[in-house]
Amino acid sequence: MARNPLASAFARYVMEGRVTDAELVTPTMRRIRLATGVPIAFPYRPGQHIRVQLNDPLSVSGILRPADTLRTYTIWDLDPDRRALELRTHLYDGDGIGLRWAREVAPGDAVTFWWPQGDFFTRDDAPFHLFAGDETASAAFGPMIRALGPGARVHGALESESAEHDPPMPGPHELRRVHRRGAPAASSKTLVEAVAGLELPGNTGAAYVAGEARTCQMIRDYLVRERNWPRKSIKVKPFWAPGKRGLH
Repeated sequence: MARNPLASAFARYVMEGRVTDAELVTPTMRRIRLATGVPIAFPYRPGQHIRVQLNDPLSVSGILRPADTLRTYTIWDLDPDRRALELRTHLYDGDGIGLRWAREVAPGDAVTFWWPQGDFFTRDDAPFHLFAGDETASAAFGPMIRALGPGARVHGALESESAEHDPPMPGPHELRRVHRRGAPAASSKTLVEAVAGLELPGNTGAAYVAGEARTCQMIRDYLVRERNWPRKSIKVKPFWAPGKRGLH
């Protein structure tokens, strides 16, 4: 039987893994570790994500409903020598297929995933770095900050619902922690006000803003209008928006 050329092309960018651990790190964040069994040789920069295959993209349902095929999850850690990687997933309110997978996946489950993608990573030549985002942003911020090293100049604010929901972040850098305490996470004034209260060494750094789409836009606009940041120095990554399917 002749091989499907489309399948052969896809295979170059796909890896197989198996879940070894799945546990909560906060009430709304889950750690999922995957073992690949073979060396992880793909290029990767901290902050990038993989796409987990939830349904076969070459099946009839996959072709007819491609939006229900893949979901995106940020890599928290990657160890090519141990042939393992770790994801951090935020368990938001809802019932999408990606959320169900993140809640229900368990040790022993097989996982097919696509190589890392995305341009949300740190700028190497920046004199300092500014991070601002909600719980969903921490999955990207953690590895980005860890890769900068202890000597980097790091500023920022992280928002969550309450202190028990604060995602653990790598040291020695300390970001300001702020809490919504029941206020909406969308268009969050809590996070915008926290960023406005930061003492920053000017506007020559690199900013990384992630989380709810409207909040990201508000923070970017504040930095540009009130702090005179160049737009090109601000990377924005909207991980979710109210009612937006597949964006989380």
